[in-house]
Amino acid sequence: MSMTDKVRNTLHRLRGKGRRSAGRVTGDREMEARGGAEKTRGDLKQAGENVRDAFS
Repeated sequence: MSMTDKVRNTLHRLRGKGRRSAGRVTGDREMEARGGAEKTRGDLKQAGENVRDAFS
């Protein structure tokens, strides 16, 4: 896995966590859901990269 992919996946996770938290604080359920989805997407991409590295 390249360092760029690791950084990109981490940014997705952090941005998602931030949006989810902001949605909770402001009561914006749509923002909270989008943030959760973005965090999950970053988690899944990272897991895929880890699997690919394990078999390389």
